[in-house]
Amino acid sequence: MRNLTGQISLGLGLILASPAFAAGDKPFFSLKNTDFVVLLGLLVFIAILVYFKVPGMIGGMLDKRAEGIQSELDEARALRDEAQTLLANYERKQREVQEQADRIVAAAKEEATVAADEARADLAKSLERRMAAAEEQIANAQSAAIKEVRDQSVTVAMSVARAVIADQMTAAQANGLIDSAIAEVDAKLH
Repeated sequence: MRNLTGQISLGLGLILASPAFAAGDKPFFSLKNTDFVVLLGLLVFIAILVYFKVPGMIGGMLDKRAEGIQSELDEARALRDEAQTLLANYERKQREVQEQADRIVAAAKEEATVAADEARADLAKSLERRMAAAEEQIANAQSAAIKEVRDQSVTVAMSVARAVIADQMTAAQANGLIDSAIAEVDAKLH
């Protein structure tokens, strides 16, 4: 009701301030005056709107719309906060993954260095074993060569001795040596 009174007084204020009322050539409160008729139509329209509580409905709709907008803004803020949290989590995970990758690369480099050192040590041991085997083969070959040279020298010496003895010895001396050798063998066997 208070709204209606305020609106009526607004209407009367408009009527009194009307240029047609101030002119004075036609009475303002007459149905022949178009300004008065328009004013009456406006007042009736406003009264109908107030009677059916349209301003309250419009206010309620605007309030609902404002509440909807506010809830959408709150939801958008919540989504933004959630997105920022997710972004921070992903950035932290990315840093952790990068650190882990750096550790893996460092460990791989260290393992490669250790493997290279082990390979060098294994190669040095292998070379030492091969050198020892080669030196042993050389020593064996040298021993075999010395033995072969000795055997050859003995054979040559025996041949030379046989030739010298054969040239200097007579048949009787040879028979005497044979008999003494047989006797010596016989004595050793029995």
